[in-house]
Amino acid sequence: MSFSIYQLKSRFQQLLRPVLAQLARWGISPNQVTLLAMALSLLYGVALALWPGDWRLWAGLPLCMLLRMALNAIDGMLANFTGQKSRLGAVLNELGDQVSDAALTLPFALAAGVYAPLLVLVVLAALLVEFAGVLALLVGAPRRFDGPMGKSDRAFAFSLLALLLAVGAGSLWLNGLLSLVLLLLGWTLLNRLRAALRLPAAPPTP
Repeated sequence: MSFSIYQLKSRFQQLLRPVLAQLARWGISPNQVTLLAMALSLLYGVALALWPGDWRLWAGLPLCMLLRMALNAIDGMLANFTGQKSRLGAVLNELGDQVSDAALTLPFALAAGVYAPLLVLVVLAALLVEFAGVLALLVGAPRRFDGPMGKSDRAFAFSLLALLLAVGAGSLWLNGLLSLVLLLLGWTLLNRLRAALRLPAAPPTP
């Protein structure tokens, strides 16, 4: 697997364990956490789309991304902790990720200095990368999370892009970063497809 921020997931989860225990005591379900993460992303994305010239919203996006990633980690941890893993939860998790990604990244196309066609191409490439990750399941391999531009890496890259917008960086910096993200997405797509085809099929579930 190429390096990805996703490889730090176990350490990130350790920091969230106190929150996990509290949510379990309150009777919060994993699916509720998943839906909360999606709703948060949609609301913030709508705000960005309505006020793309407000630097404060762009400056706040990294915090929104971090909270979303925390909720995304907690829902799976909570499902394992409480024994509430389900097919519905798996579907909501994958669907919620794609909806949240689109909601938080498409508004960048409205920001001054960002070349909109390039941004849309990056968003489509990101969707294709995640589709390739899920596609591995169809050939009997585990779900792929290979980098170097997985979900966590994209959250970091778009957080950086948002901060550049907040400080008024020029279009060369903005579109240069997007071009780099697009190249890394292509690399990630190849990594996931190669890994899915190379790995042995997972054993059947008893």
